[in-house]
Amino acid sequence: MSRPLIGITAYFEAARWGDWVREAVLSPPSYAKAVVRAGGAPVVLPPLGPHAVEDYVRGLDGLVLAGGVEMAAGAYNGEQDERVPDPQVHRDRFELALTRAAVRADVPILAIARGMHVLNVAQGGTLIPWLPEVLGNDRHGEPGAVHAIQVSVSSKLGKAVGDHIETVAPHQQSVRRLGSGLLAVAWAEDQIVEGIELQGHRFGVGVQWHPERGGDNRLFDAFMEAAR
Repeated sequence: MSRPLIGITAYFEAARWGDWVREAVLSPPSYAKAVVRAGGAPVVLPPLGPHAVEDYVRGLDGLVLAGGVEMAAGAYNGEQDERVPDPQVHRDRFELALTRAAVRADVPILAIARGMHVLNVAQGGTLIPWLPEVLGNDRHGEPGAVHAIQVSVSSKLGKAVGDHIETVAPHQQSVRRLGSGLLAVAWAEDQIVEGIELQGHRFGVGVQWHPERGGDNRLFDAFMEAAR
């Protein structure tokens, strides 16, 4: 049986190799390794513009929306907070178009960290642009802080990882209003949404944490089963 072909979103950054410093398409290898462990064949998708998204979707068995810098607030008609690092608008534009195409085609989607925000915004949802201001603390942004996450056992996410998971995943943006067809299926102790699912879709799961890191590959296994 051939391995499902899984697209992984990436971003442009300056990179050095040898004496060269050039703009490069970058993707942390942990995403590709998690796909391989689950039985898939990873392909990195450069954010060159939305013109090819339909072709990508026709050729893919699944899509991983990877993490990265926060989205531009303009993507959901919000006000850009000056404390948020400069967004990559070209990546936002590409990934929103790609996500909408994958939703239309019922291609399985695993949306991770920033990717969860992209999935939500693609469905018409909004984000909290600076979470510490809303909460009055930065406990979600503390490096190394462990968060206990409650998961709905009836969800695809819960069936993959159980009703409880502990994560380390600093973030300073979060879901505010859920997009069309999305349900919240995981929450931190303060009720900040940590997981979402697209109803009626073969597999449309978004999580705030990074399941590609560490040794627990259960969520990627469930995603790959849908991609097959």
